[in-house]
Amino acid sequence: MAGADEAGRGSLAGPLVAAAVLFDLGRLRPSDVRALGALNDSKQHTSESRAELFGVILRIATRVAIISRCAPGIDSRGLHVTNLAALRDALRRVACNDCICLSDGFALGDPGARAVVGGDARSAAIAAASVIAKETRDRYMRRADNAHPGFQFAQHVGYSTPEHREAIERLGVSPLHRLSFQSAAYQQLSLG
Repeated sequence: MAGADEAGRGSLAGPLVAAAVLFDLGRLRPSDVRALGALNDSKQHTSESRAELFGVILRIATRVAIISRCAPGIDSRGLHVTNLAALRDALRRVACNDCICLSDGFALGDPGARAVVGGDARSAAIAAASVIAKETRDRYMRRADNAHPGFQFAQHVGYSTPEHREAIERLGVSPLHRLSFQSAAYQQLSLG
């Protein structure tokens, strides 16, 4: 069973990160199943529990793929096209001949993949991919906080918050900001 999900689709800054996880259900031990029992949509976990699950997933999964797409790439290709391509690429990297491939909510245009609405709550593989994508992206944004002082990326990890919008008004945009993103938060700002 392979599952794919993404993190960062709705953020103003930072990469879009897609991940795919393959579990060989026939090789999982009872202790593995117990360890994965806490899986759910990554947004339902605290950062501490997500970090712990990240290591558990990497230990238990047969294969893991992480695809990252930067802000300029998102701006040039468009968010939706970039998102679908990243999810498709991640799934293809973990897929095997006899596995079922699932993506969270998005039909990928790949006959071997099936979209599952609310998949991160219905599939352990999708939930695991959600955790891998979110934890990878959040770690990146926490490191980016040092390279781009004043934006507080470690706190909001690039999403639209009052503090983030205030930092954009004060500092302008950084190289991590997506300029093509049609967000109400951007419409309220003068980015010129």
